[in-house]
Amino acid sequence: MPTNLTSMADLSTFALVVRHRGFRQAARASGQSASAVSEAVRRLENRLGIRLLLRTTRSVTATEAGALLLGRLEPALRDVASALDVLNDLRDTPRGTLRLNVPVSAAKFFLQPMVDQFLTAYPDIMLELVVDNNFVDVVASGCDAGIRYGERLEQDMIAVPIGPKTQRFAVAAAPDYLARRGVPAHPRDLLQHACLRGRFLSGAMPAWEFERDGQSLSVEPSGPLIVTAAASDLTVSAAVAGHGLIYLFEEWLSPYFEAGTLQPVLEDWWQTFPGPFLYYSGRRHMPAPLRAFVDFTRQQ
Repeated sequence: MPTNLTSMADLSTFALVVRHRGFRQAARASGQSASAVSEAVRRLENRLGIRLLLRTTRSVTATEAGALLLGRLEPALRDVASALDVLNDLRDTPRGTLRLNVPVSAAKFFLQPMVDQFLTAYPDIMLELVVDNNFVDVVASGCDAGIRYGERLEQDMIAVPIGPKTQRFAVAAAPDYLARRGVPAHPRDLLQHACLRGRFLSGAMPAWEFERDGQSLSVEPSGPLIVTAAASDLTVSAAVAGHGLIYLFEEWLSPYFEAGTLQPVLEDWWQTFPGPFLYYSGRRHMPAPLRAFVDFTRQQ
């Protein structure tokens, strides 16, 4: 296999295309044009004499040969990145790209001031936030780290608390809905109400969980609307319009409580749980941008 620098760049570009499942997405991630990315892959395929990608109008996937190459290639690319990252120790401030996979709630409620302060403290680091409520493998997705809650963390991951120490899920409805349908007195009463549900792209639809005086229970109500978790603002709008009850982070609903457009329901049953964690693999070299962000998070 060729080993010159041009070939290494083409190999890296090929890996980006597979990881991001498209030429345009890989171009955005690498700062190249889509045509340059496509030409790099074409050049690599011509040099190797075998097709590496299956291209359709809707998707790009690896062929059997491409998947085999990628499986052997990714550890080598990580080793190269780690070797180059050693040079960061010789600089006054670290530089490079930090890619984080974060849920919508984190991006909406507590990351904004942290991002502002971090970019000010480390002007040579480019921060890329992949806002995604799906539970992805951060390493396989090409991210350096992610933000998730404790029950979603893998055992071999290192976890650092980030954001609020505790949070609650709240239940609410518009005053006119409650005037028409009544106010639930117990979580089981929700089964007789119109409830606005959220679903992950994986198809999972989480139950509504409650807790009071050491008693825990969950209900799976039904209603007129199901929305993917990334579009929670749409669910809030439907609740404000009086279409049913909503179950969401308290932070998300607080402005509507203050405005009087939503009314808290079953507040003594709202479940409290630990806040989110920044998590990353402990089995690989920690790049300098990630190390800087971890240290910054711990200081916060």
